[in-house]
Amino acid sequence: MATSVVGLDIGHGVLRAAEVAGGSTGKPRLMRYHEVTFPSDATREGEIVEQDVLVRALKQLWAAGKFATRDVVLGVGNQRVLTRDLSVPKVPLDRIKEALPFQVQDLLPIPVADAVLDFYPIAEAQGESGPVIQGLLVAAAKASVLANVRAVQAAGLNPIDVDLSPFALTRALLTGKSGKGTVALVHVGATTSCLVIATDGVPQFVRIIPSGGEEVTTALVNLGLTPADAERMKATAGLIRESYQPESMAIAETVIRVTDDLLGSIRNTLQFYRNTRPNDPIMGIILSGGGSRLRGFPAALEEVTRLQVELGDPTDRFALAKAIDVHTLPSVLPAMGVALGLTLRSAS
Repeated sequence: MATSVVGLDIGHGVLRAAEVAGGSTGKPRLMRYHEVTFPSDATREGEIVEQDVLVRALKQLWAAGKFATRDVVLGVGNQRVLTRDLSVPKVPLDRIKEALPFQVQDLLPIPVADAVLDFYPIAEAQGESGPVIQGLLVAAAKASVLANVRAVQAAGLNPIDVDLSPFALTRALLTGKSGKGTVALVHVGATTSCLVIATDGVPQFVRIIPSGGEEVTTALVNLGLTPADAERMKATAGLIRESYQPESMAIAETVIRVTDDLLGSIRNTLQFYRNTRPNDPIMGIILSGGGSRLRGFPAALEEVTRLQVELGDPTDRFALAKAIDVHTLPSVLPAMGVALGLTLRSAS
């Protein structure tokens, strides 16, 4: 039997885990998937602040999900993760990574000693002084990464790798026909959203947007709705004014106003990319994330970006084991991308 690994996505009040066998093969197999919730105040802006709460939730996740391995790949993708374009002289990748602390301090808002650095090569080119490798510098706050690692270890799990969540999403969602040409991947999470622009499946540009679907829920709770009623209203009425009763128009206007801020951030980020790369037009958008389930959001995103929007299916490249309940899969599908993509790092 092929060795399996679990991709672990630590979200806002929810843990998502996917166990995959054969992640480096042409047809990896999704063996198990499970989610558990935990008090959302145990994390703040994507960072763990209550380790004991996370440890209990992780133990519950493993017991309920019946995962066959304790080997875990962790995703990192909060607001303190930075990506920047970087060109370096052409040398072996291990030497590039060794030299990063001496080259990138001017690009970082924090001291190099407080950051975990990585380099994602994209292409080779000819520079003024010889061949160069163009790529993306990735910098994450070391304290945030180590907090995730310690929580996983305290739960008796074995973290074998840490990866950037936007890269994981690219591997899960931008494959085959969906990944041809230059495509924008928009993943709307609870408190953050990420935007990745990739060409033929290779990330060229990554931005973390500090807003997500939870902002709509919070605004509706402030109007007097319960969190459960707010989520129901988002799913059944969302951005469609005609779906609201006359006495609920204040709710409708709130949903639309808060969502407009997120849509504006996405539009402006795409425009920034267009301005800096005018010869690389974006062909369309692949949409994912729990926040994408807001009714009317795909159509609204099409309207503000003037690009065709398709809903991504992160399970498309996977064979499904018998343990996967295909009847409940659609309800969790939009949010599975990070966990699934993390298991495919060896295939990238």
